[in-house]
Amino acid sequence: MISKHKVYLYTAFSILFWAGSASAFKMALTVLTPLMLLWSSALISLTVMTLFLLWQGQIRQLRALSIREWAALLALGILNPFLYYIILFKAYALLPGQVAMSLNYLWPVVLALLSVPVLGHKLKARNLLAITLSFTGALIIATRGEMVAIEGISGPGVALALASTLVWALYWLLSARIQVTATVKLFTGFLSGGILTLLYGFFMLDEMLPATGVPWGAMLYVGVLEMGVTFFLWLKALQLADSAAQIGNLIYLTPFLSLLFLALFLHEPIHGSTLTGLLVIIGGILAQQYWSGKESP
Repeated sequence: MISKHKVYLYTAFSILFWAGSASAFKMALTVLTPLMLLWSSALISLTVMTLFLLWQGQIRQLRALSIREWAALLALGILNPFLYYIILFKAYALLPGQVAMSLNYLWPVVLALLSVPVLGHKLKARNLLAITLSFTGALIIATRGEMVAIEGISGPGVALALASTLVWALYWLLSARIQVTATVKLFTGFLSGGILTLLYGFFMLDEMLPATGVPWGAMLYVGVLEMGVTFFLWLKALQLADSAAQIGNLIYLTPFLSLLFLALFLHEPIHGSTLTGLLVIIGGILAQQYWSGKESP
């Protein structure tokens, strides 16, 4: 019984912290450039990962990695955090938080599509129907329900938000092939991602300096919680749960709570089209998961 309570406690904190990410991104990006936010938060997150490695006694696992494994893990850092977050932050800088956040939840749909060429999976007609449903939800959000044109919303921002889902889905597929602990994957990723961001910053010095002050609260939230601690809380919840299905669908409460936080903390008016589109996206994802489960032996 205690273990069950812990499962839902870890899950609740994961949902809460990830739900606050969109608000933290928008707050930080009012002062910092996407590049500066990525570098500072990646550095903070790397510190968090190092502490977790020491706490879990996994430093020896780094020494045990082969050169090939090191190369593969460091290369993953190009996708996440470097490309994923620089694209995502640029999307948030151009879009209302509710739009960038909602479109980012298409990544499970993109993952299903990428699994066809990468893993050789086959999609049946009902899978394609669920995918089409989710993309219809994205269209509702991007066009604010007009369904014919993007008006009042940055087209490049929408493209970047969609591109971030592609990068994250590709990262997820490739990282699943490397058999090391999640802590080691995250540490090496943020190590190479942080270095890449710094090197890139040398060529973009004007983007590495804050316009006014430093939004420490939002920056620490992104580095410590969004990129760091929350992953471990979620992994702990999955480890303690009887099955992933026990808590898996609860994570879809996150975007709706995120909309509430955007309205409360940033006073961002939430459009009915955003809520409708998000419901359609999540509905398509859940349908895809249900049908995939029905097909499993």
